[in-house]
Amino acid sequence: MAPSSDSPPGSAQLPPLNRQFVAHFGEMGSRWGINRTVGQIYALIFLSERPVNADEIAELLEFSRSNVSMGLKELQAWRLVRMRHLPGDRREYFEAPQDVWEIFRVLVEERRRREIEPTLSMLRSALLETPTSAEERHAQQRMREMHDLIDRLLKWLDDVQRLAPETALQLMGMGAAVTRVLGLKDRLTGASSAASTAKKPAAKARRKG
Repeated sequence: MAPSSDSPPGSAQLPPLNRQFVAHFGEMGSRWGINRTVGQIYALIFLSERPVNADEIAELLEFSRSNVSMGLKELQAWRLVRMRHLPGDRREYFEAPQDVWEIFRVLVEERRRREIEPTLSMLRSALLETPTSAEERHAQQRMREMHDLIDRLLKWLDDVQRLAPETALQLMGMGAAVTRVLGLKDRLTGASSAASTAKKPAAKARRKG
């Protein structure tokens, strides 16, 4: 099978299924804020049955050795790949964590450290300021709402990440059931509130009568 025009360079050396995955990660990488090359390198390492070295990566993907080195450094900074040495071989080899839950946990932690926590820090500082106008009071209230939502989500993530992987997956599997229960609660609460609201005018009318 001839590689398509969207396939990564040199991907004819990869099995078709691997080639498809590597090409997709390259495309998605740019949407996730990482370099296309970095996305393809990670996809290759993730699928590999054994640790691979930089020369093998460069040969398979037909990337320059310098681009591979930079990509590997970025992946190490994200803690998405680990370096190791093999007995009798001085070269550096790279592998991805085998547990996909661990990969998800690392991605969440890195995104939190790089993107969410700076925003939360700015919001906390802004909420300590004393507003000097109605416009600033409105802006501060909006920022407080954002801060409270992010803070609550982070606390929930902390609780989830402390769970064992098996327990976390069970919790995710309960999503539909939990949604139905909460939906029922909202309907009951809404019906109760509506009934209470309707009783108030009636009670006032009786008192007037």
